[in-house]
Amino acid sequence: MLDNDSNSKLSAEILLANPRGFCAGVDRAIIIVEQALEKFGAPIYVRNEVVHNKFVVDELRKKGAIFVHELDKIPAGNTVIFSAHGVSKAVRAEAEARGLIAFDATCPLVTKVHIEVAKMRKSGLEIIMIGHKGHPEVEGTMGQAEQGMYLVETPEDVLTLQVQNPDKLAYVTQTTLSMDDAAKVIEALQARFPNIIAPKSDDICYATQNRQDAVKIMAQDCDLVIIVGSPNSSNSNRLREVAQNQGIEAHMVDNASHLQPEWLLNKRKIGVSAGASAPEILVKEVVAKLQKLGALQVKELQGVVENVIFQLPKNLTSAPDKTK
Repeated sequence: MLDNDSNSKLSAEILLANPRGFCAGVDRAIIIVEQALEKFGAPIYVRNEVVHNKFVVDELRKKGAIFVHELDKIPAGNTVIFSAHGVSKAVRAEAEARGLIAFDATCPLVTKVHIEVAKMRKSGLEIIMIGHKGHPEVEGTMGQAEQGMYLVETPEDVLTLQVQNPDKLAYVTQTTLSMDDAAKVIEALQARFPNIIAPKSDDICYATQNRQDAVKIMAQDCDLVIIVGSPNSSNSNRLREVAQNQGIEAHMVDNASHLQPEWLLNKRKIGVSAGASAPEILVKEVVAKLQKLGALQVKELQGVVENVIFQLPKNLTSAPDKTK
């Protein structure tokens, strides 16, 4: 353990990956909840965590958001927001049947996958989804079709997969996967089903790709990588794995209090990044804690500049303000 003796403190340099933290889809989802609270007042119900970050969810809860797993927890006639991960057709139908006023915070890049699924099914294709079982995005995407969809997570899953017609297959992917892991599963699919149809464009989102690329570059010059993100954040977990797959010690922390001083012993360059659902304030707190432990210089690395902005739902921006 490190103590307050200056001889035991670090002399490491902190490298900050770029880009890191919030993506356009997360920004949009948070703004939707905040604007709904401003326009309609509390409470505003949100189905599942609007984004996978404890700090963000706790802050929205303080402002009056109520997070529920099932729509039957919401009194009829109230407002519900669907999370950035998307929902199934059945959930949308249930909200309408219960008379709920719904605003959709689904990331537009997830919506793109939903549209792909609808088109593929309409053309008679069965669809294989590459993703993590139980993740809300996967549940939402699988729920775009009543039948004809299969879920695989690994190349091994592909080997045992049974489909109706191997010559009428397509695949889609969860948007927050590891690009390297997804590529291995796609390779296995193409080897077993040579006629399988790929999406028109890569389903893994630009932010996921950019953050993984940035961590790959940063990790080459580090002996420790810290990823800021909540345990249930898929894209944050993938960033940790990206560093570990390069043989670098890597840990994920929800906030600065989760840093373990023993991780830092004898480290000279500590890389820091954050998942797409983690706010910059948490990164700053992690950096401050590392500096308190004795890390010296902080260096911002160069990276892709992101200028993507997603529009808010029209039914929210045009809705009258009921708090006045």
